[in-house]
Amino acid sequence: MHSALATGSLLREETIPFHRACMGEEEVVAVSEVVRSGWLTLGPKTFEFERRFQEYIGARHAIAVSSCTAALHLALAAIGLNSGDEVLLPTTTFTATAEVVTYFNARPVLVDIDPVTMNFDPNDAARRVTSRTRAVIPVHFAGQPCDLEAVAHLAERHGLHVIEDAAHALPASYRGKRVGTISPLTAFSFYATKTLATGEGGMVTTDSDEFAARIRLLRLHGISRDAWKRYTNEGTWYYEVQEAGYKYNFTDLQAALGLVQLSKCDALTAARRRIAERYTSAFMDLSALQVPCVRKDCTSAWHLYVLRLHLDRLPISRDQVIELLRERGIGTSVHFIPLHLQPFYRSVYGYGPGDLPQAEREYQRCLSLPIYPSMTDSEVDRVIAAVSEIVTDPPSLGLHDPVPEEEARS
Repeated sequence: MHSALATGSLLREETIPFHRACMGEEEVVAVSEVVRSGWLTLGPKTFEFERRFQEYIGARHAIAVSSCTAALHLALAAIGLNSGDEVLLPTTTFTATAEVVTYFNARPVLVDIDPVTMNFDPNDAARRVTSRTRAVIPVHFAGQPCDLEAVAHLAERHGLHVIEDAAHALPASYRGKRVGTISPLTAFSFYATKTLATGEGGMVTTDSDEFAARIRLLRLHGISRDAWKRYTNEGTWYYEVQEAGYKYNFTDLQAALGLVQLSKCDALTAARRRIAERYTSAFMDLSALQVPCVRKDCTSAWHLYVLRLHLDRLPISRDQVIELLRERGIGTSVHFIPLHLQPFYRSVYGYGPGDLPQAEREYQRCLSLPIYPSMTDSEVDRVIAAVSEIVTDPPSLGLHDPVPEEEARS
């Protein structure tokens, strides 16, 4: 019997979540030390974290901010994005990539994806360039870098700024160069699910002194750079507001976590890679499944393991597979609902179904499996066994696809 009731309480107690934070006693001690220091917000630990991060990446500057959304926003401010400008970005991404463009009253121009990697398609982007296009934001989907050479050629041909959305891509590399050292500006995420997690937080890397100075100014209300010291013995009460900035600063509490996590970053990534390799080895010969493809000139951070279904070889849908996995105590997710299908981007910018067909097709058949460093071998075994059972011997449950929201309201 395959029903949720048949799984019993034991499986519910042993649920494998989609993500579990990988935190240990070292992080607890580091945060405790900051708490005892009495300095909790932007300060010495943050600047130490920035120095260590820029050394790890190999960039000239690393500026810590409150989120990857803030990092993208400040990067766009640094290039001087204006009202009416256009920015190219993939439809298969989290809304933050596009929403920051709207902060400037500029237009996010959504681009289709490469159906093999699910990354930004530079060829489709080239068809959408206009006289108002100012920038391009390639997103490194699931941790695999985009074709940055093609992106660079596109940018050079049309005079565009490149800002990489590397929320998924720490640490990843493209043609031997680490992401964060390739384009003029790169934004990273330290959200709870990321390889390096500080709960919330982000970082901008750049080799440009000009971009770095402007981002540092804007991240803390546009006040003079050392104003954070005004409550210390080294500082003064006097400060100057040089322009209207934002409350986007990082904190020393987050930096304490970040420093410990950074020291583990290679090991945490290696653990993700081992899980990905086990999944791929188990699933690659199952005819109903398509495993992720990593380009030979890239290394992936394996932020996500996105499995795709050959729906023409299955009597059940992607949503039904997700439900069957849930009944077996296995958490999954879907990355991402394309932005052009979302109500906001449809109503404000006129996008709709059919506009970006590759993204829609891959969305309908993809799901993301648990992949986090603390997964045990037995948990990986359970995921593999459950997925394999469901796609090789799909149960006849009479499951129905979820009712569309518009119909549910009627």
